[in-house]
Amino acid sequence: MAPLSTSVTNVLAPALRLPPRERLQLIEQLVESMVDELPPVEEAPQEHWGKSLNALLETLDLSEWEAINDPEAWLQARRENATRQRLGDWGPEE
Repeated sequence: MAPLSTSVTNVLAPALRLPPRERLQLIEQLVESMVDELPPVEEAPQEHWGKSLNALLETLDLSEWEAINDPEAWLQARRENATRQRLGDWGPEE
């Protein structure tokens, strides 16, 4: 933290001796006194979530999906591979 100036240190010392509730009131008063002095926050216009989703989908690599001719066979093969990885290959089933 940056070193405090002498005037801030002089004000801070008695403020820290206040009970917690009065310190909280002091903080609230300080913040309220600064509201008019701070410049307004300009929020950037938000893009519709659907446009964001479409942009994300455009960045995906779908080259593996193009090779899928039979979705059911592809899914079955994926499940078998996952089962083999999870349980190990015990050889052909009898």
